[in-house]
Amino acid sequence: MNKSVLYMKAVPKQLTFFDTNQVLLANIQNNSNWRVEKFSADGLFCETARQELEKKYLPITEVTNDFNRQSVSYQLSKKDCLHRWLKYKEGFSAYLVERLLNEMDIQPGEIVLDPFLGSGTTCLVAQMQGINSIGFDIMPMLRVAMYAKGNIVSYNIDELRNLVKFLLFLRRPSEYNTQTKSVTITDNAYPEETKLDIPYYTESIETSTFSMEAKGLAILCLLNCLERLSYTAKDGQYLRWDERSRKVIEANKARIKAGRPPFKVILNKGKLPTVKEAICAELEKAIDDIVYLQNYLYPISKEAFIKFEQNSSLIELPLLENDIVSGVITSPPYCNRYDYTRIYALELVYLGMGEKEIRQTRQDLISCTVESKTKIDFLREYYISLNREYNYNKITSIIQNTAALNEVLQALSFRSKRNDINNKGVLSMVKGYFEELAFIYYELFRVCKKRAKVAFVNDNVRYAGEVIPVDFISTEIAEKIGFTPIKVYTLKQQKGNSSQQMKKFGRVPLRKSITLWEK
Repeated sequence: MNKSVLYMKAVPKQLTFFDTNQVLLANIQNNSNWRVEKFSADGLFCETARQELEKKYLPITEVTNDFNRQSVSYQLSKKDCLHRWLKYKEGFSAYLVERLLNEMDIQPGEIVLDPFLGSGTTCLVAQMQGINSIGFDIMPMLRVAMYAKGNIVSYNIDELRNLVKFLLFLRRPSEYNTQTKSVTITDNAYPEETKLDIPYYTESIETSTFSMEAKGLAILCLLNCLERLSYTAKDGQYLRWDERSRKVIEANKARIKAGRPPFKVILNKGKLPTVKEAICAELEKAIDDIVYLQNYLYPISKEAFIKFEQNSSLIELPLLENDIVSGVITSPPYCNRYDYTRIYALELVYLGMGEKEIRQTRQDLISCTVESKTKIDFLREYYISLNREYNYNKITSIIQNTAALNEVLQALSFRSKRNDINNKGVLSMVKGYFEELAFIYYELFRVCKKRAKVAFVNDNVRYAGEVIPVDFISTEIAEKIGFTPIKVYTLKQQKGNSSQQMKKFGRVPLRKSITLWEK
């Protein structure tokens, strides 16, 4: 895998992007509305172990007014200075990170860790408070974003404005014929002119005489525009396609020819911007942010580093020293079948990935898709290579002896035999998901200092009528490893089920939680 290490200077805790109201938690005595009454639809399978977990951890569960679905997602960051530079829908907000940093009482000079860095929010918010940070992520978009965000203090505003002028006056020659590369899932994602303009503007930026910092920012701005330039829209676990795209038009012709009705496509994105319009608008917004940051947020009097590795946390965490981290704030990919390599296929292809590299990245991610293959043999060999086979055996023993997880896996296996599961890969995905997270939790316990707190944002899920309490199963595994469960913050807004599940098994509200543990 490609790897890059980045160290960035930081600022003291002076001004922030966020509200500074004191955290207000609604400690509701009666949590009955957030307790799962029936884990197995129609009482089909045993749910004793899951019910025991509800009894065990519901007393430390607090239904909170302070956090909501916007703060635990990218929604609030869309308007945040700096954090909006990379549109990463699965990230959480800067507001959430600041609240948790305050609650954890992490001081300037200490280290906070995010093993699933996403859009980089944890490290960047820590930077604003003079707190050191370490982050890992497989997706290459973050490498581009962290480089651009890390150069805040060194950008020359006049140079950036000249860069905008340079882009405004660019004209693609009529003989230019290099087209944007594609893979199967991104074929014909752009209008014909845009297919040519994307590589032309990229080459023009890279071969220009502007500084590396300015070029890096421009490339990030173009990367951030790709969805707007395309006939696609990120929608849950899929890319939706505009009815005007060649992909939809040709698919409908084939359906009609076969005597089937055309797709009922409702997406029409309207007039798509040109590359020139999109990148210049994006760059202008970034310049506004930089002016604000340089004038108000970067009177540097202290220094803090951000160490970023583009790699899997399963590989990188075992390489860290013991007892160095004062807190962890993160959100792993959810166990919800979302394939990030498909959702972000435009961005991955733009950054040079082909079919083979995308497939490998899909496997390197924490198991969250039905295509995920088990990593347990790889992990065994990896831990043996580190002379830590004892640790591997201890982790796998904990996994094997977690009753609620075993109950879930047995229930899904039973459902699979009844053909209640529409994809047989769900069972191996769920098994691999908790196996891999257990390795993450174990390594976090090792690298954390005594009294360090760990916060995980995650969603509970439901497959084939079987509720999987991800928050409580994770907390039990963490407790077996050595953590003390402190709190399970649960959002008032509960998650629904898919229409297919509700039709077949009825509706069960699902918690969205922030689990908080202490070493």
